[in-house]
Amino acid sequence: MTTTMKKLPAVLALLVACLQAPVYAKGTDASQLDGRLNPMGGERAANADGSIPAWSGGLKPGSVTAASNGDYADPFVAQKPLMVISAANAGQYQDLLTPGQQAMLKRFPSYQLNVYPSERTAHMPAAVTAATRANVAAVSLAESGYGLVGYQDGIPFPLPTEPLEVMWNHLARYVGHSVQREMASATVESNGSSTLVTYQQSVHWRSAISDLPEQENALYYSVIRALSPSRVAGEITMVHEPLNQVQEPRSAWQYIPGQRRVRRAPTVAYDTSARYSYGQLTSDGVGGFNGAPDRYDWKLLGKEERLIPYNSYKLASKSLKYADILKANSIDPQLVRYEKHRVWVVEATLKPGNRHVYGKRRFYIDEDTWQIASAEMYDSRGELWRMYENYPMQLADIEVPFPAMDATYDLISARYTTNFMTNEYPQKMVFNALAKKEDYSPAALRRYGK
Repeated sequence: MTTTMKKLPAVLALLVACLQAPVYAKGTDASQLDGRLNPMGGERAANADGSIPAWSGGLKPGSVTAASNGDYADPFVAQKPLMVISAANAGQYQDLLTPGQQAMLKRFPSYQLNVYPSERTAHMPAAVTAATRANVAAVSLAESGYGLVGYQDGIPFPLPTEPLEVMWNHLARYVGHSVQREMASATVESNGSSTLVTYQQSVHWRSAISDLPEQENALYYSVIRALSPSRVAGEITMVHEPLNQVQEPRSAWQYIPGQRRVRRAPTVAYDTSARYSYGQLTSDGVGGFNGAPDRYDWKLLGKEERLIPYNSYKLASKSLKYADILKANSIDPQLVRYEKHRVWVVEATLKPGNRHVYGKRRFYIDEDTWQIASAEMYDSRGELWRMYENYPMQLADIEVPFPAMDATYDLISARYTTNFMTNEYPQKMVFNALAKKEDYSPAALRRYGK
């Protein structure tokens, strides 16, 4: 029997599965983005008591100054907290606190939430909001929701009706068409001691790859090179993230200096440990959630008003050293600003027969930026294990909502992991540069390693 004949049954099975895979219905009235909703899909109006203000355009270019090294002035530096929530008074605010926040307050006496007036600062470029509007008619979910059809740029589903539409809004959220930066991650022990790793990172989304064919199964390409400590310096990881996560799984390659060769890295996905996180962060937990959603059943729980980190200019300050941020049990609570915002709530339950260290996950997704603001991760017994928080800010000069950093807290071990810190990086991040496909090829990775 020929190789082609041997493969034919598998090909036919895949074809039948694709034909049977549902394409979900979605909202179709794009005019809502001119009225009830803002251009990104968030509710334009204030909430009932005005504690969440109406969206009035966000922070536009010129509204916040940025130094040449990328240090952004805090436009809310004069504001004082409306309240401080600690373990002593948490019961008064149960309706605004996520289960993860409640668990953190109970577990760690030093953890608290400094709550400030809500400021809806999110703003995106006109080209991105125009693409978002066009997506209402152009983009669909396919492959049981595990891929996108017709997507090029912008927010895929500004009028979501399905849980995976909300999750794909996060997966394809606008954080600039590309970014090049140096950053740091840290794993912090229960006593406050930490292990720091620094990197150079380059990420280009499909809209920033100049020669990418329109039908290419690509969401973004990424290269990360470790700079320190010396035992990992020079290690490079390259990732090709697909639009259709089932049709084609994530591709990854690694260059190890000691071996002086490029090899495939097939395990940079799902619940494998994110590199240099020492088991504290899963690969699909970076950024709150990333990668293929096919191992879970998904449920959209609706919208809620919650306290989430927001406008984290103080935390991003270049005047801070990493040691100023990284404290025992959590990052320094005095540096974190919380605000009340509306969030989409999506729950993921592990499918029978599938493997993952998290049996259930719950995500709280900001309505204006589509970034996961907070998440809870449960073990196979249903016990709350870890809590994730993202600390965003609006880079007004380039119209980009972007994380100052994030953190994943382990409620059992009292360890935590952070990502994306740039406080000690003396240069400004570079956004929206173009690349070519060959810049993210295995051959290019070999050149980067020399």
